[in-house]
Amino acid sequence: MKDYEIVVGLEVHAELNTKSKIYCNCRNAFGLEVNTQVCPVCMGMPGALPTLNEKVVEYAIKMGHAMNCTIHNVCKQDRKNYFYPDLPKAYQISQAEVPLCENGYLDVMVDGEVKRIGVTRIHIEEDAGKLLHDESFHGSLVDLNRCGVPLIEIVSEPDIRSSAEAKAYLETIKSILQYINISDCKMQEGSIRCDVNVSVREKGCKEFGTRCEMKNVNSFSAAVRGIEYEAKRQIEILEAGGTITQETRRWDDVKGKSILMRTKEDAQDYRYFPEPDLLTIVVDPAKVEALKESIPELPNAKIMRYVADFGLSQMDATLIAEDIDRSTLFDACNQIGTCKAKNISNWILADIAKYTNETGKSILDTPLSAQRLCTLVEQVEKGIISNSSAKKVFRLILENDEDPLTIIEKNGMAQNSDTNFLEQLAKEVLANNEKSVNDYKNGKTNALGYLVGQCMKASKGKANPGICLLYTSPSPRDYAAS
Repeated sequence: MKDYEIVVGLEVHAELNTKSKIYCNCRNAFGLEVNTQVCPVCMGMPGALPTLNEKVVEYAIKMGHAMNCTIHNVCKQDRKNYFYPDLPKAYQISQAEVPLCENGYLDVMVDGEVKRIGVTRIHIEEDAGKLLHDESFHGSLVDLNRCGVPLIEIVSEPDIRSSAEAKAYLETIKSILQYINISDCKMQEGSIRCDVNVSVREKGCKEFGTRCEMKNVNSFSAAVRGIEYEAKRQIEILEAGGTITQETRRWDDVKGKSILMRTKEDAQDYRYFPEPDLLTIVVDPAKVEALKESIPELPNAKIMRYVADFGLSQMDATLIAEDIDRSTLFDACNQIGTCKAKNISNWILADIAKYTNETGKSILDTPLSAQRLCTLVEQVEKGIISNSSAKKVFRLILENDEDPLTIIEKNGMAQNSDTNFLEQLAKEVLANNEKSVNDYKNGKTNALGYLVGQCMKASKGKANPGICLLYTSPSPRDYAAS
């Protein structure tokens, strides 16, 4: 069998969270009663004229800056002609020749390495409606609420060489959209979705193979499964002496396979021509620059910084950076600088993540400020309280809105770190547990945990376990002999 290489390009569609639709004043909202957010413009009534929503242009430019694109402050819109029941005008207003943004790139981290993926273009367009199918009625019904919902389409270069790279790219785009607050990215509502173009070629070959496009990819994990399935399908055809036909396929995630829909169209099949009912888009260069200045440090940059500056693993850095609330808290704690970044990371990804997942709350909306978290972690690092006590303090901070030091003092949680006291305590424990001491001397290292536990029990949980460990583990035979 020949050695093949996967080539993937992605087309990501993201719904923008503007208050109104792209070409009319209808409300841009999900889940409302069918056909209640419609008007002559988005229903495609003859004579109705569209008006471009300025906020859509601003949002697209922000995404263009975030993905290192060239921004065209003068561009136009075009009609993309095709017939489908959920497209009442029989054309979609989009951009063909001159998009708002093009020739960009996105750096993502995959397996500890930085991968640069080219971005061909980002353009604005309107969404189509939605066909409804149900066993309670025959045929299909059309809900036009989604007609005219503003979209940006982000088209990558065919630079992706594995499903892992595709997933990293998609997850980075999602987090960027959320960071700059232009899309809610709720995949279950279709706010972000992608079409996947896959081809294969022999390794070392410069020419691309024939690509197939997969529609209906509704999650990033589905994109991974779809890419792996489609590459395998194409390789099997080529190995059997067949050829790949350019086509559009529908991904069925339940069955885990793609199904032929139609022969793939080319751009000329859509008969693009300039949209005659809309003026040329002209954006003041000063406005373009101001939008660039509004872009915060983005998650992909944060991941690389967290790995380089704080020594976090790629996984931990990603889990923090791709969540705005987590990264805000992490950055604020490291700005204070009183405790180790790794310990802050552990708290954010363990106890804090558990709390937010269980309650659905943002940690930034609770009494746990960055200063309080740093104070709490600092007490553990200094050995003033144990990890188990710190978890209780954490809960009390959230419940009572109190400072950690106040909680520790009021509840008597401070550990006893008096070395003279703990040394004497360890001697007594060892003298009273001769069997465990002998077990430890004979190589049964788990006996040590029992001895430390006895120290904790004797001190009613107040002993510093680290110091107890010091006095029980080095030379237990010495204490036993004494």
